[in-house]
Amino acid sequence: MGVNKPVKKTKRATIEDVARKAGLSKTAVSFVFNGRSGVSAESQKRIMQAAEELGWRPDARARALSLSQTHVLGLVVKRDPSLLSTDPFFAGFVSGVQMGLAEHNYSLMLQVVSDTEAERLAYQQLVREAKVDGVFLTDLETEDFRPRLLTTLRIPIVVVGPPSHETENVAAVEMNDAAGVKRAVQHLAALGHKVIGHVSGNDKYVHTRSRRDAWIETLEELGLPQGPYISADFTGEGGARATHELLDLPNAPTAIVYGNDLMAIAGMFAAGDRGLSVPNDLSVIGFDDIPLAPYVTPRLTTVRQNAIEWGRCAALTLIALVENRPFPEFEMPPVEFIVRSSTGPAPHLPPAVTAPNHDR
Repeated sequence: MGVNKPVKKTKRATIEDVARKAGLSKTAVSFVFNGRSGVSAESQKRIMQAAEELGWRPDARARALSLSQTHVLGLVVKRDPSLLSTDPFFAGFVSGVQMGLAEHNYSLMLQVVSDTEAERLAYQQLVREAKVDGVFLTDLETEDFRPRLLTTLRIPIVVVGPPSHETENVAAVEMNDAAGVKRAVQHLAALGHKVIGHVSGNDKYVHTRSRRDAWIETLEELGLPQGPYISADFTGEGGARATHELLDLPNAPTAIVYGNDLMAIAGMFAAGDRGLSVPNDLSVIGFDDIPLAPYVTPRLTTVRQNAIEWGRCAALTLIALVENRPFPEFEMPPVEFIVRSSTGPAPHLPPAVTAPNHDR
């Protein structure tokens, strides 16, 4: 009597196998099989062909679960709560998100975490317990684990800010803040400044790199040398410390472009503590145009971006992605360069080169 040998089971193809065979991302495969837009006809053809050759189809139960909705969107923010409370831009952005969600009867679930591991667990819990239909991805980092994690978790995401190579297949709603930095450097050059410094936020953020690149490129276009650069942390304390470091340099800058208004305002006070006058000895430019900017002395020249509309557009985009609808057509308001009295001619130059000090 013969012995029946166990039948070797064939490994079932996965979405990863389809993506690998098609030479595309899992997100693209998911989009095609869930009927979402954003994948070219040629890529759709490659995905369908790969799936057919591998005999793969999306799991019906998983797909059904993915299509159920809570009408809640998530935002996980990895920041120190004490620092977050001092960021006026964040409050405006969240207000805009709430406006967009209210238009479609959605709610926002906000979680503030302090480290990367807590952030990872927060996303996993949101998806595992089906608490949200999609998430906003803010403060994108240059080496960011979140896009891959969230793609694996199969939840819709929208990047808020400039995308990176890790988010090439992910929807992004960005403001052209690089244009604001360009205007700032051009303004200072027109006032005769030759050494223009830059105090940025943390270098790990994609938007920090984008602004720094705009500063460097504009200096090159104007034929000016690259000025000194310091990476800070977007806080007033960080801005003051960075300002002292720049002003201690042998060839100290006569003008500084800051990554936000809080650092710029702190920088003005740091200069004052050293006996320097703004703008007579040092010109200062901020970024964001927070409500306090027109009321400090001197009034702060800055770059204005509409945080509320940015949040609203991000919310409408994520809702459309969740509901498998075409993205809404909207035009993000351009950044504005607001000239006030914290900028003036480079030291030792006559007042004739002074730009008009008024709001634009």
